[in-house]
Amino acid sequence: MDFFANLLPPGTADPRPSYRYQEIYEMIKQNIINGMLTEDNRLPSIRKLAEFLSLSATPVELAYQQLIAEGFIESRPRRGYYVTKLPEAYGKLGRSAVLPGEKTVPPASAAQAEPKKIPEKIRYDFHLSKNDFTLFPFSIWKRLHHQLFGPEHRDLMFYGDAQGELGLRREIAGYLRQFRGVICDPGRIVVAAEQQMLVQYLALLFKNHTDGLAAEDPGYRLIPATFHALGYRIDPIALDDAGLRPDLLRQSSARLVSVSPSHQFPLGITMPVGRRLELLEWAKAVDGYILEDDYGGEFRYQGRPIPSLQGLVANNHVIYLGGFSQVLAPDFCIHYMVLPEHLVARYHDLRRNLMFEASASRIHQRVLEQFIQGGYFERHVRRMRNLYRKKNVLLTASIQKHFGGRAAILGDGAGLHLVLEIRSRLSEAELLRLAGEAGVRVASAAFFWHKKTETDQKRFMVGFGGIPAELIDEGIQRLHEAWSAYLIEPGGSEIQRANRI
Repeated sequence: MDFFANLLPPGTADPRPSYRYQEIYEMIKQNIINGMLTEDNRLPSIRKLAEFLSLSATPVELAYQQLIAEGFIESRPRRGYYVTKLPEAYGKLGRSAVLPGEKTVPPASAAQAEPKKIPEKIRYDFHLSKNDFTLFPFSIWKRLHHQLFGPEHRDLMFYGDAQGELGLRREIAGYLRQFRGVICDPGRIVVAAEQQMLVQYLALLFKNHTDGLAAEDPGYRLIPATFHALGYRIDPIALDDAGLRPDLLRQSSARLVSVSPSHQFPLGITMPVGRRLELLEWAKAVDGYILEDDYGGEFRYQGRPIPSLQGLVANNHVIYLGGFSQVLAPDFCIHYMVLPEHLVARYHDLRRNLMFEASASRIHQRVLEQFIQGGYFERHVRRMRNLYRKKNVLLTASIQKHFGGRAAILGDGAGLHLVLEIRSRLSEAELLRLAGEAGVRVASAAFFWHKKTETDQKRFMVGFGGIPAELIDEGIQRLHEAWSAYLIEPGGSEIQRANRI
């Protein structure tokens, strides 16, 4: 138990009751990542750790549940809680260095492809999901925040509605109806600090409905990983040029499917209306549900934003997931889901049974409510869409100029990244190392496939959200110089754009 003494504030003999599950979760997680807790290490029981920390069992239990959901630990029946094996590909999307005490393992496949260490000084950071805050209306947000952060609003310091502040849910509902075509009302919206928490609620809600989740392959890992951690079977469903294949979905016994139809992650495919209707027909036929992750829905650079699948026809089979990390900032920690009407009561039963409270800051929720109500949010989205469109054009033009026909671009129509496809006999790990040595950060796309074997065809995630526009061309030039000698020459001379799988 000595290890958990690190949770105590410096200079105190006993932990403070105000410490909550986030501190316990973060401490255990970081020490698993750092190698201080290793595979098959047994953790103390919830009761024993709670007694040691002089806390109720609730924050410890929540921390353990979060660690289980993220795959850091597992519960073994009648034996206790144990540390699981940390995937070798963990953190490949942005950890800038090997953490102290962490073991490095030479990559043996594309799924492990990552440089052992990224140089400390990265000048050209094409991180796949960073925001550009140069146009963020700091003064407006600060003014709205200060108006609420005073003694007359002391009640905001206490727990609020576990479903989310009603005023914010009203504003979200109005925004979704007008700009995303979502059919909803405030009573069907649930707000939480993280998307993972919302997905965990859904996994618990559907425990008696199905034992399987179908998911896009390749696709965003958070949703299937969370379901898998809670005991679900995951059925990877391959894609074609229109997105997830309904014929393969029908072969699965799953009654839940996770899709990102407006901007498929990571390949950027926009699902056409015919394919969307096929998915809705599938859900109705099997009494199933579609989890629609509206990744990149606001930022579309060719034509108007694509309306949601949820609002395509009146139905009760789609759960819509959204958030404000891309359009505002990740640190505000405000995500939401729109439930079908008949699931709202089941959600509240779950909430009462688990006794969970609101996770998103009430202050941030109220500020965001006024930010949307005052028209600032809509204005900000328009400005950011124009800014990201210019960066998108700069990036694609730069790839055209430097790589020519030696590369293809996938998924450049929306979102904050595109996929750069090249052919090389070097491993992805070696190519990433060369990029890092040139001061360029990109990420391998192989992580998002359920099973991916290394071939000559290599795909890399190139983000343009956070990098300054004036560094884009120079960064792509440096990337091409680092890789040029190792690229396999294709037959054509023009850059290719495709939604190829």
